[in-house]
Amino acid sequence: MKSLLASLALTTALTLPGLAIARPVTLTTTLNNYGGDGAYLALYVTDASGAYVGSLWMAGSKSKYYEHLSDWYRATGGDPGQINGITGASVGAGRTLEITLDLADALFDAGFTLHIDAAVEDMRDSPNEVAVPLTTEGAGTSVRGRRYIASFAYDM
Repeated sequence: MKSLLASLALTTALTLPGLAIARPVTLTTTLNNYGGDGAYLALYVTDASGAYVGSLWMAGSKSKYYEHLSDWYRATGGDPGQINGITGASVGAGRTLEITLDLADALFDAGFTLHIDAAVEDMRDSPNEVAVPLTTEGAGTSVRGRRYIASFAYDM
């Protein structure tokens, strides 16, 4: 039930921000200079038990590469309905992706975690490249990814 409520709050915040108690949150992801093609990134949220709650953003529009975002793909079954309307271009090496979304207040300080899976053509996939708890205290704190992401932070 908590997962369903959070999922509803997440999707409501993304689609009808005026109706939910939400706030604008800026997600900033800077990639390393890894020397390959643009990276596909899946940004998604899980609850305290690790269950998938919803997708926040997908960088990269060719669905044939989504299976390489393996944790996200496993959680969603590769359902394109999970990303419909929340996509952007892949992100080049050394570039920064900055997006601002209205996220439900219920997602903060309640055990939810924001994950980023990363994949680059002809290079190793990087599931769960970044995993950060969504807390008000953690806002503005930069974290380093495991392979392709030089830094990630969210600001409220």
